[in-house]
Amino acid sequence: MASPILLSGILALFFTAALTSDPSPLQDFCVADTDSQVLLNGFGCKDPKMVNANDFSSSGLHITGNTSNPAGSRVTPMTATQIPGLNSLGISLVRIDYAPWGINPPHTHPRATEILTVLEGSLEVGLITSNPQNHLITKVLQKGDVFVFPIGLIHYQRNVGNGNAFAIAALSSQNPGVITIANSVFGSKPHIPSDILVKAFQVDNNVVNYIQSNF
Repeated sequence: MASPILLSGILALFFTAALTSDPSPLQDFCVADTDSQVLLNGFGCKDPKMVNANDFSSSGLHITGNTSNPAGSRVTPMTATQIPGLNSLGISLVRIDYAPWGINPPHTHPRATEILTVLEGSLEVGLITSNPQNHLITKVLQKGDVFVFPIGLIHYQRNVGNGNAFAIAALSSQNPGVITIANSVFGSKPHIPSDILVKAFQVDNNVVNYIQSNF
């Protein structure tokens, strides 16, 4: 007979695994009712009798995103907001376009693992492991290459070619969330007190104020 400690360990592993992705659906589908006033962890369900094919489809991923911005990239999402039929299914998709030497800045997805496929161009990708190692794992990807970014880890992409590049990424949540590191740290509203950032980044207060002014 298994000991109570062993059983507790098995149960802990089971519940940890169960919490690492979106909850499983309890019906065929739960097409998002974006007009519902019911507050849920996700969207309320549309009446199944009112569901049609358009709830499970979208278009536009063939269109190149506008990369005329400081980062030189554009993310086009396909989440439950764009495809109501994704609601409760625990998956989403994005197209990412990159101008020459454009970047998708360091960021995390708090609710999803990401698997990215390069469809055009060459991308340098990187992820950083958690404390205390903070190890940078990086690779240059070519057309057709695939890379995985584990849930919650900081990662980025950079176009290292002289032409435009684009990729498609799948994420293991209908709402993966995005925390862009620079925007969050220096562009929060209200600002994080500058003396905290001075100590955290070990820079002069004028440097912190200058960076915050750009966000």
